Amino acid sequence: MPTDVDQADIFADSGERPSEPKHRPLAVRMRPRALSEVIGQDHIVGDDCLLPRLIQADNFGSLIFYGPPGCGKTSLAEVIAAETQSKFVRINAVLSNVAEMRDILRLARYETSVNTILFIDEIHRFNKSQQDLLLPDVEAGNIRLIGATTHNPGFYVNPPLLSRSHLFRLEPVNAEALTTVLARAMEDCERGLGSFRCTADDFVFQAVADFSGGDLRRALNALETLVLSQPIGAHLDVDAVEVFARERQIRYDRDEDEHYDHASAMIKSIRGSDPDAALYWAFKMLQGGEDPRFLARRLTILASEDVGLANSHALTVAVAAFEACEKVGMPECEYALAHAILYLATSPKSNSVTRAISAVKKSLRDQPIQAVPLWLRDAHTKTNKALGHGAGYRYSHDYPQAVSGQEYMLEPMTFYQPGQAGAEVATAQRMQQLKKLKSEIQARESASEG
Repeated sequence: MPTDVDQADIFADSGERPSEPKHRPLAVRMRPRALSEVIGQDHIVGDDCLLPRLIQADNFGSLIFYGPPGCGKTSLAEVIAAETQSKFVRINAVLSNVAEMRDILRLARYETSVNTILFIDEIHRFNKSQQDLLLPDVEAGNIRLIGATTHNPGFYVNPPLLSRSHLFRLEPVNAEALTTVLARAMEDCERGLGSFRCTADDFVFQAVADFSGGDLRRALNALETLVLSQPIGAHLDVDAVEVFARERQIRYDRDEDEHYDHASAMIKSIRGSDPDAALYWAFKMLQGGEDPRFLARRLTILASEDVGLANSHALTVAVAAFEACEKVGMPECEYALAHAILYLATSPKSNSVTRAISAVKKSLRDQPIQAVPLWLRDAHTKTNKALGHGAGYRYSHDYPQAVSGQEYMLEPMTFYQPGQAGAEVATAQRMQQLKKLKSEIQARESASEG
């Protein structure tokens, strides 16, 4: 919906004004009013950063703010509009439609006396055609688009629109910044909770900050709930925040970016042989509602991709954990998952399977395709035998150590290179012995033929 600026235009003729909500949440009241009040995002609004220079010069195009909930994307957009004295039109991609968008864009084309900032919250919810609708007016400078998203813009924002925008990633607000804002809100009589005359131990601010997980909106709303639940002039101590600690919920979006980021963290921790970090990321996912079978699938892949022949039992353990997740379910299958995670993380590592796959695919892609040698072809029918299929094949078990010296490709190639960890050390030694034995057999055959 349009902001107050637009609502004033709408109601100008009737003399009516839209009524203010009876209660505006603390997180809304405490929004920063100037760039200097934006906190927790020093990497983009600090000294010598690009964004403040663009705002000060009032010389910027479209912006995309990408970050988790409660990090200040909307607040930063409102500050930019205030600092540049622009008309601020805010819509939500979930609630908006094409007709409303066309009206906003049409109005912006005719209001050339003022710059219009169109802020689209959850821009990732717009489909391709809706995003394409913005392109002509963004290109012509009729609007300055500021899009906010919790999802990776590379996946959800159309490339033409993304290429015309400056992308800024906002981070979760750190605990120090959160406690600063909470203390300020507690004392602020104009916009905050100062009129309640409550006091609080420093521990309360720290506990609320920890509970909020970098979400400033969540932290302020939690503080407001705490204050409103107490008498005027009360003192908040450790007992006051105990209920929040008991009901703490881990913020984890199992369907979007956090799903992939946490899975990546778990996999890389296992690959790096850090069982503690691997357990932490895995159980954060589980506590956030992740499907345990997803973790089990990733562990099964990792068992061959990153542990491989250094410890072939890893695949057995991972598959067993997958089966436990299917048959047992939560919460008991946590034991099998933890078992597999710890086993994989503490196993010797080898990516020889991965390298062999990559090498053989590259050969099939870049080199001439080899036919199956005649001596290896199927010879079960009379026709095949008449064509020479199977002629000259040597049955390996008829030879010492099951090595006949025969080649199994027309042009022999090497794809598998044994690693130097775990059981693969012995594999490498055996492969070297077999290679030497094969060469000796072939050398004797050449000598006898000569």
